[in-house]
Amino acid sequence: MRFTELDAVTLDAHGTLVGLADPVPGLDRGLREHGIERGQPEIARAFATEVEYYREHAHEGHDAGTLAWLRLECTEVFLGALEAELPPEQFVDAFVGSIRFEALPGTRRSLRALRRRGLALAVVSNWDIDLHAHLDGAGLGGLPVVTSAEVGASKPAPAVFQLAIERLGVRPDRTLHVGDSDADEEGARAAGLRFAPAPLAAAIDT
Repeated sequence: MRFTELDAVTLDAHGTLVGLADPVPGLDRGLREHGIERGQPEIARAFATEVEYYREHAHEGHDAGTLAWLRLECTEVFLGALEAELPPEQFVDAFVGSIRFEALPGTRRSLRALRRRGLALAVVSNWDIDLHAHLDGAGLGGLPVVTSAEVGASKPAPAVFQLAIERLGVRPDRTLHVGDSDADEEGARAAGLRFAPAPLAAAIDT
């Protein structure tokens, strides 16, 4: 692949641009404040159960109301997996507050390199509508974002890619998507985009 053949690059979020900072210490503190004591391995397993639920339902958080509902549901899944007798309404703020994302090593440098080449950029991710805030928190604000919540369908459905290239005003065959999952590759190719696997630095050096 030569960059002269490209006009744009779309980027998955989690696993490509950002990674999840360990939420367990924050969850542990929050639980203890409510008189609930669990071991950190147990908390980690309960959080993993919630992550699986979120992945299946992220596209449902498409406005303020549905996002609040989704967060409450995720909190309830976490507490249920932990067998903690606590109303989710009382823990949702602590649960959401424990979730923080960090830019993966080399991400900012790679984004600068892509911009120097004059390529249009967009984030295309299976996420709720609050992805902008998470990217801002990771120091990656300012990137155009298209989420599965916005189109109502998760990758590998091609709709999220199609909306991204429409907004960028580019052709799919002149767009590269970089992601870390089979859903990224399948969805990108279904929409007519090229594909390269994460990590981002390796993808743009090929």
